[in-house]
Amino acid sequence: MTANFKFQKDKILIFGIWNKTSISRLKTHDFLSQISITQCVFDFSNLEEIDMAGVRFFLALEFDLKKNNISILKQGLNSRFEKLFELCEKNYQRIESDFKQNSFDFKKIFISLGMLSINFLIILKDFIHFIGAFFISLVLSFKNPKNFRFVSFLYHIENSAFNALPIVILTAMLIGIVLAYQAAYQLVQFGANIFIVDLIGISATRELAPLITAIIIAGRSASSYTAQIGVMKITDEIAAMNTMGFRSFDFIIIPRVMALIISMPLIVALSDAISILGGMLVAKINLDISFSEFIRRFKEAVELKHIIIGLAKAPMFGFLIGAIACFNGFKVKNTTQSIGIYTTKSVVSTIFWVIAFDALFSIILTMAGI
Repeated sequence: MTANFKFQKDKILIFGIWNKTSISRLKTHDFLSQISITQCVFDFSNLEEIDMAGVRFFLALEFDLKKNNISILKQGLNSRFEKLFELCEKNYQRIESDFKQNSFDFKKIFISLGMLSINFLIILKDFIHFIGAFFISLVLSFKNPKNFRFVSFLYHIENSAFNALPIVILTAMLIGIVLAYQAAYQLVQFGANIFIVDLIGISATRELAPLITAIIIAGRSASSYTAQIGVMKITDEIAAMNTMGFRSFDFIIIPRVMALIISMPLIVALSDAISILGGMLVAKINLDISFSEFIRRFKEAVELKHIIIGLAKAPMFGFLIGAIACFNGFKVKNTTQSIGIYTTKSVVSTIFWVIAFDALFSIILTMAGI
């Protein structure tokens, strides 16, 4: 038997089985539209069965009736159903929706856009100040090289670059293999097998290898930098440095950022070589192009400028990753939750700006005919 009800003067008689299946066709509007009195009685004397979904339906109806200034009274509940109602009433929550048919408010939209713009400008101003302080500290380090923390610089090269080589090598190999496979399928239809060298050589060295490598380092090192500096800020290590007269930029920022600037071209160069090696393997297996023929064609088709352009992007990518990661580390508040928030922001921001600057480089170089 399905859920059923009947209006009788000031009562609503409840019949049948009220569970998640039987109430799916019912809506509280079916009751609200027919109730015009100030007090309504629900008679559950003929109720056969009810589960939590059914109880929730009546609690939602009770909530809506009270909003319309209609009081309700329940009667005829047996002890088992009454205990179920009491249990659900203790834990029931109803979130009112503020959505209205004419809720599309241009004023709110412009206010939200204005607030987002203001917050962006504040962050941009703080970041510009941060970059300025970085370059001041860098110039002072050049003037007095003894202040440069060379051991820390080498440590961050090892931790951020050398330890990332396995994942960079694997990813670069997969890039070359996937790119070669996709190109081989298309080129073999036109008998242009040898042009796979041109495609892999130019696209890998100029764009894909530097970009993918930067994204990997951004995901790996940016999160690490932000979390480390955030913990240092929470534990008041940075405040202690400043109190003792040590410049936190010299101790924390410069070794990390310079480590990425110096190591990124070396990682990209290795990524170029591995991705080309992956393409060579596919060309040999699928298109029967020997290694010597591949290298000969590579020397003819791939100009040195493509390799130089890819390597020239690398220091800029390293600077962006290190600067944004350290900036977000200094923005961490005195709560452990903020470390996760700013670490996420750091990774997302670095990946976005790496891709954005890569696109900007591509546009400028294309317009310049390079």
